[in-house]
Amino acid sequence: MDFFTSIVMKVVAKNGLVTAFVVIGVMTWMSYSISKYATKGRIHGSAIAIVLGLILAYIGGEVTGKKAGISDITFFSGIGLMGGGMLRDFCIIATAYGIKLEELKKAGLAGVLAIVVSTFLSFVIGAVVAWGFGYRDAVSLTTIGGGVATFIVGPVTGAALGASSEVIALSIAAGVVKSIAVMILTPLLAKPFGLTSPAAATVYGGLMGTTSGTAAGLAATDPKLVPYGAMTATFYTGFGCLVGPSICFFVIKAIVG
Repeated sequence: MDFFTSIVMKVVAKNGLVTAFVVIGVMTWMSYSISKYATKGRIHGSAIAIVLGLILAYIGGEVTGKKAGISDITFFSGIGLMGGGMLRDFCIIATAYGIKLEELKKAGLAGVLAIVVSTFLSFVIGAVVAWGFGYRDAVSLTTIGGGVATFIVGPVTGAALGASSEVIALSIAAGVVKSIAVMILTPLLAKPFGLTSPAAATVYGGLMGTTSGTAAGLAATDPKLVPYGAMTATFYTGFGCLVGPSICFFVIKAIVG
């Protein structure tokens, strides 16, 4: 048995990325099954998958001494590569290919304003909340504000400004909470808010910003709307990464000193 186990672990170690796809595939299947049969579709499978991923990440951190997390375990080593920026960006770009430009243009100025206003508003809300919890330095306030924008903007901003790992972790947590909230609430509020057309989805993506949350929420509402919301949500992330360590930081620093 030990000999068989050692062979399996060697194969897994040499094919970590393939194993990671299998693990994520099984978790995704489980998540969507739970969504379908346990919640009757009220909670999207993507939201459940994120929760399961967070639980797995926590277990990995506890088992490995909180170093590199789950990817320190041989069986899950490929997740470190699969969860990296390369495949993430590939998925975002692939999503954009489902867009029809004539529909995207209908959002026009409203879509652009949604991105700009919502991005800066997220930084303001995040900074105010961080101030309420005792943070007084501009770096921490800006980093946590970036996390409220998305869980990508937060760590990018924090890394650029030299924020502590604890503050960066808080910014990621804030972004994850927002993402899950958007996933769950979007299908429930879609009809009352008129979220029924590509133009509305484009503006909505610019307002919410979180690509994963917006995409999952729109998928549960109407799969045809996903590319439009995901596109502006992606622009939102890029815009946030650009203005976070620059304009937002200088404004916050000028206010708090």
